[in-house]
Amino acid sequence: MKLRNLLIGLGALSALLVAAYGYVFMAGAPQLDPPKAQTEPELKFQLTSFVSKAMEMTRQYGVLLPPEYDRHPNQKYPVIFLLHGGHDDARAYADKYAIAPILHQLYRSGSLPPSIVITPDCNDKRGSSPLFDPQYYDGVNGNLGTLIGSELVQVVKSRYRTLDSPNFWAMGGLSSGGWGAFNIGLRHLDRFHTLFSHSGYFTDHSGETNSPQAIVQQLSPQQRQVLRLYLDAGQNDTEFVTSTQEFHQVLDRLGIANQFHIFPGGHGLSGADIGWNYFHKHLADSLSYVGTQFKLELRR
Repeated sequence: MKLRNLLIGLGALSALLVAAYGYVFMAGAPQLDPPKAQTEPELKFQLTSFVSKAMEMTRQYGVLLPPEYDRHPNQKYPVIFLLHGGHDDARAYADKYAIAPILHQLYRSGSLPPSIVITPDCNDKRGSSPLFDPQYYDGVNGNLGTLIGSELVQVVKSRYRTLDSPNFWAMGGLSSGGWGAFNIGLRHLDRFHTLFSHSGYFTDHSGETNSPQAIVQQLSPQQRQVLRLYLDAGQNDTEFVTSTQEFHQVLDRLGIANQFHIFPGGHGLSGADIGWNYFHKHLADSLSYVGTQFKLELRR
């Protein structure tokens, strides 16, 4: 009996280690062939901080101001929040996903109007770990939903020249950050009308309260009408593809404007369409979609 229990225990431990290994070395591991983080002199990444009442601590966020920001002191700009995935921080979009050359290209082509891009540190009170994702809601590990959806919004509005209409505010993310963008954004439609996700998910193990697929069905017809949503998933990420496709079908049924793509690649360690390279490449797609929404609003 003791031997049997020992074998059962070892089996359970092995399964846990395999699951942890799979997450750490597929979703949270360093990229073996990361995208080239080119320096763009007019797009300087700045890391700054503020005291958060929601999280009861000092928090950081990164900001990339438009190249023309200082030259046009009376100009106001759209805002884009970018949420990271597990085992990341406020620097991830600059250091890992090489966002600066993407923005430079989109600004030059006119695909995205010059915008204030914010990259928050989205880790909850447990800190950053390859073994779990940030909890993108108000819970036992901190009020991350309030931090991002309300508190940081007010900080950004007070520190930068922002356009006020929620039609000029977008939020998106990658992996668990995609879930976070929708879980938080759908609760703050007074601020964000455009949301996007890269290989994210839309139901959470914590239940329907924090599952965008359930939340979106509770919105009023008027709230559904203002939404503009972009979704993609890497075909290697079969669970994320399934979750994103099911969410896309719910959106279509509800008559919510959305764009959905399945691209080659997904999470992983190495390859032109894998891991950080996947997110780098397809940020151009999501931000072009965001740019289309901003430009339509600017013409009104």
